[in-house]
Amino acid sequence: MSEEFYRMKRLPPYVIAEVNAMRAAARAAGEDIIDLGMGNPDLPPPDHVIDKLIEVARKPDAHGYSQSKGIPGLRKAQANYYARRFGVDVDSESEVVVTMGSKEGLASLATAITAPGDVVLAPNPSYPIHMFGFIIAGATIRSVPTTPDEQYFRALDRAMAFTVPRPSILVVNYPSNPTAETVDLAFYERLVAWAKENKVWVLSDLAYSELYYDGNPTPSILQVPGAKDIAIEFTSLSKTYSMAGWRIGFAVGNKQLIAAMSRVKSYLDYGAFTPIQAAACAALNGPQDIVAKNRELYHKRRDVLVESFGRAGWDIPAPRASMFAWAPLPPALKDMGSLEFSKQLLTHAKVAVAPGVGYGEDGEGFVRIAMVENEQRLRQAARNVKKYLQSMGVNTPAKGAA
Repeated sequence: MSEEFYRMKRLPPYVIAEVNAMRAAARAAGEDIIDLGMGNPDLPPPDHVIDKLIEVARKPDAHGYSQSKGIPGLRKAQANYYARRFGVDVDSESEVVVTMGSKEGLASLATAITAPGDVVLAPNPSYPIHMFGFIIAGATIRSVPTTPDEQYFRALDRAMAFTVPRPSILVVNYPSNPTAETVDLAFYERLVAWAKENKVWVLSDLAYSELYYDGNPTPSILQVPGAKDIAIEFTSLSKTYSMAGWRIGFAVGNKQLIAAMSRVKSYLDYGAFTPIQAAACAALNGPQDIVAKNRELYHKRRDVLVESFGRAGWDIPAPRASMFAWAPLPPALKDMGSLEFSKQLLTHAKVAVAPGVGYGEDGEGFVRIAMVENEQRLRQAARNVKKYLQSMGVNTPAKGAA
């Protein structure tokens, strides 16, 4: 009985878990670790959302099985969000399903529509579920770049021309986790036309739809006329309303994909706890000032991160969206590799970041920095990083302390 299970053989060790284990051990030893590794919001949900959770949880009939595809009121609230935010009409009955976070949704859809040997185009680097949800389902992954330029479309065309069997699914994720890259509506228009021509389903992960900066709202692929013929899109309340642990997300779009996903989910779960779904309705239907407030807060953190780390001797490009910065390793330490660099930062600077290689081989040379600590802690992280860089002989600008 020593033979490893089939699907376990297809899953590599979770590289990021290695750094997470080191961080946990350091904290258990009493060390003050500034955790910029996991994208775990440090802000609470709005009060009226928590109040609704408590109110519904006190009802004696609220504790039975819920609905796998989500309660009707929550699906309608999501349809209203798409109309309000993107100007997209969505049928809440046939084009919306509630998921337990977008991660579960992507995995359930992969199970529903993937046959062993299917080829799926997934970005590299990417959030792990974009690749491994399909690998678990038996598919083969062909990587495409994340940067949405001409090279991206050339890579798509090459994949269609030289891959057997021809790819049938494409995963896109903008704003990107981990790279924070963004796209405009023209990109989606071109992508939808390409997908229709090549008979490819498009799965769009829009988890960071509301964390955009500099006055540039992120578009939805469903804004493209006819996109629902080939596309489904995943969103989440995790970052928008600081409800990560509540595990509420949505899939919206193509009826055939929604039906397949709903059928698989009906075998796997009974849906989220009803009071949580009711509270999620309150989040989507209630006052939206929290969304703008969170965006402004992350925007300020972004500016503090870029400015203070830059003065510490580490130049980090300012992300245009998401709660992450995708930071190239300091040039003098690039040969160390992202995993070792992350371990060194944790050990010597007491700062946790996520190694880029954990998001795919093309993530090597970068780390992902999550803006999930307040401005004071970010400045403290910069001071710690500066000392570490100086100890490694990396020249730092003489502009004063970070």
